Amino acid sequence: MDDKTLITLVEKFGASDLAELELVDGSSRLVLKKASAVQAVAAAAPEGAAVPAAKPVYLGLPAKAEDAQTAAAAGHVVPTPGTEAITSPIVATFYRSPGPDAPVFAEVGSKIKAGETICILEAMKMMNHLEAEFDCEIVTVKASNGDLVEYGQTLFEVKRV
Repeated sequence: MDDKTLITLVEKFGASDLAELELVDGSSRLVLKKASAVQAVAAAAPEGAAVPAAKPVYLGLPAKAEDAQTAAAAGHVVPTPGTEAITSPIVATFYRSPGPDAPVFAEVGSKIKAGETICILEAMKMMNHLEAEFDCEIVTVKASNGDLVEYGQTLFEVKRV
């Protein structure tokens, strides 16, 4: 599924009355859930019944890496030689940690495993966890906490490990 289709799907889901959506396409799996669905379950539960705690809704997005040739062809910032750029797959607000007092996901020098969250991108009140596609080491962080980032903007420069 390309990025434009993914963005359209998230926008349409956000504007719909659906509470949950799961899409499986080959080896990819996309699960969208609205916090209001969890709140509705809590409101409908009998008094004293155990109800799951409301959790932030998030969409796990794979981090796309670009080498120098791919970045130049797309008109993006070219990463330092020997590194790859991890770019934003959506227009969103960039967060380095899950909360104001929480430690950041990825610091310069951090070694990140494939599938680990490297940042949060908030779009349409949904917290999208950007996940590493491969094992890597963070070389530089190109966005600041709270920045509005554009589609294709470089967020991190990394080296594969």
